[in-house]
Amino acid sequence: MDAELEEKLAEMLRSSRMAGLGTLRDGSPLVSMVAYIPENDFSAFYVHISKLAQHTRDLLADPRAGLLVSEPDDGRADPQTLARISILGRAEQIAAEDAAYQGIRSRYIGRFPQSAPLFRFGDFGLWRIVPQSARFVAGFAQAFNLTPEALKGVVQA
Repeated sequence: MDAELEEKLAEMLRSSRMAGLGTLRDGSPLVSMVAYIPENDFSAFYVHISKLAQHTRDLLADPRAGLLVSEPDDGRADPQTLARISILGRAEQIAAEDAAYQGIRSRYIGRFPQSAPLFRFGDFGLWRIVPQSARFVAGFAQAFNLTPEALKGVVQA
């Protein structure tokens, strides 16, 4: 992948605010939409979700998760040429006592100010999704498998 595509990927991950979250529900896939923020080096992605949601109960039972982030649909003739990345990872809930919690919380609220009151509800929690692999499709005939190290390397571009 060249520097231009790495820059495109980094911009997409930083500017997108919504992702498809894939979880396993009784052995079958469930996909829902979630707001997210990326770690600066893309070593993790954070979601703030309720235990009342199916996807959270799924993650509590099985931490395997997928995130799908895509360019917004711009009305082009072939929407399958839109860039997108599928990230396979493991999810872990971040305890409020964790040293990183307050910083992540502040960044999350900074991006999603309306979420601030939800941090006072006991059923909501911050979750970290740590990538194990990824597949970046930059457009027609431009697909790349990425390791976590390669995903972090995108920041260097």
